[in-house]
Amino acid sequence: MPVPTLRSFAPLARPDATRLILGSMPGKRSLAAQQYYAHPHNAFWPIMAAQFGLDASAPYAERCAALTAAGVALWDVLAACTRQSSLDSDIVEASIKANDFVSFLRAHPAIRAIYFNGARAEQSFVRHVLPGLSAAQQMLPRHRLPSTSPAHARMDFATKRDAWQRVLGAF
Repeated sequence: MPVPTLRSFAPLARPDATRLILGSMPGKRSLAAQQYYAHPHNAFWPIMAAQFGLDASAPYAERCAALTAAGVALWDVLAACTRQSSLDSDIVEASIKANDFVSFLRAHPAIRAIYFNGARAEQSFVRHVLPGLSAAQQMLPRHRLPSTSPAHARMDFATKRDAWQRVLGAF
């Protein structure tokens, strides 16, 4: 049985966004719900609540509105790929199609830093996106943060939350 091609979501972003958080590709629960970080054990929304004072239990649309109002854009590095499970390690490298970051960054000129939700997002960005960016876009500061995925269980919530304080930056 062939593995289906998975497609990520449109970015969550206002034109005045100053920070861009990138995942790799939504997991099965997120794809089914059509929501970023929908797995109930993913630490993303509780971490964003701690950083920006939003309500992690609010309806999805309210969480998204609060996050974007705080100047944060949310997207994934990959536009499409094949993968058997929700694990980034199962992504078939040859199947990867990256999102159009040249256009995104042109449309969001206030972006001052890019934050990666885990190693795979950063690795995919460096391999599939970075070479196609303009010199100025390539110079944007990039920071890898610990994955908020429940699969990254060797790090507890408090340690992840503390590492994610970097997103607050000097903005």
